[in-house]
Amino acid sequence: MRIALFATCLGDTLFPNAAKSTALLLTRLGHEVVFPQSQTCCGQMHVNTGYQPDALPLVENYADTFGDSSIDAVVAPSGSCVGSVRHQHEIVASRYGSPALCGRVDTVKAKTYELSELLVDVLGVTDVGAWYPHRVTYHPTCHSLRMLRVGDKPLRLLRAVRGIDLVELPEADSCCGFGGTFAIKNAETSTAMLADKIHNVTSTGAEYCTAGDSSCLMHIGGGMSRLEVGVRTVHLAEILASVQEKVPA
Repeated sequence: MRIALFATCLGDTLFPNAAKSTALLLTRLGHEVVFPQSQTCCGQMHVNTGYQPDALPLVENYADTFGDSSIDAVVAPSGSCVGSVRHQHEIVASRYGSPALCGRVDTVKAKTYELSELLVDVLGVTDVGAWYPHRVTYHPTCHSLRMLRVGDKPLRLLRAVRGIDLVELPEADSCCGFGGTFAIKNAETSTAMLADKIHNVTSTGAEYCTAGDSSCLMHIGGGMSRLEVGVRTVHLAEILASVQEKVPA
């Protein structure tokens, strides 16, 4: 399968290992991964803050960049960005674009997937041959859980990882408090929500907290770093791309 990697803004600028690990994992599974150089932001932050008309060029660019018929699927290591492509692009195109753009948006959104969706639903894989000998807890991000409805797909992938000690996160489906600009506009509420999330993460005794969105991991990781609780964050893609190194004989 020929798969286009949508790295996302946050991945490209702050957390490149999530995108790199996605490409490494899919290549190891035997697929061709391409990286279209013309990709930009999906426009989610514009839509979420009330600037829908300004998101139109980004929606058009996404449709043009990933609408290539030679691309079988598009994958992003981000539930929120895939959620934007699936749900917000249609809104922007219908309100400010053309019927032709709406058609292109429908075509490309149908083949855009979050990583766990692509692996489980499209490629039919749950055991990717990963090895990660650490105690890990999983935070299901709001967009992946409520908008994309990925369900237990990330957990099914994690349970198949060799060497992992996967522990359940209390109140896992509670928001971490990030929500993009919500964390800025409603800082006190966001901080209180983050405090609850950190308490639940640390109660598991995990070494790492993982998720499918770098944005939520940035929020949780930042809070845990400031409190010096000793728990680190790691993207789901990085765990799934990890393999046991062979010791020379």
